[in-house]
Amino acid sequence: MIKTNDIFTWERTFTNDDVIEFGKISGDQGNHHVEPDEKGRLMVQGLLTASIATKIGGDLNYIAREMVNEFIRPVFTGDTITCELKLTKVEQQEGRKRIEMISTYTNQHGKEVLTGSSHGIVRD
Repeated sequence: MIKTNDIFTWERTFTNDDVIEFGKISGDQGNHHVEPDEKGRLMVQGLLTASIATKIGGDLNYIAREMVNEFIRPVFTGDTITCELKLTKVEQQEGRKRIEMISTYTNQHGKEVLTGSSHGIVRD
């Protein structure tokens, strides 16, 4: 049973194949996503980075009504990103729970790369 203040985490390391495939699916193929930098890395699309929280949401059977993200610093292929998602409000309603959450994404160096918030529902 989920409740207010529950915390969930998920971690992912992005590859060049991830960025290329997401670019094909989303259409987001800016030069920084298809041309490697001087270190051979591609910049990961912001929404691909943000998708880490959708894995947690899927596990919870969460249906988002709104998602807000602030992209703080770039993420590159080879980076390992950890998303910590905290349920800030879980309110029982008829046939569902109304959920509010915040998320913080950090890279392997402990640097914050993305913050977000969302609200939606989980059906009973």
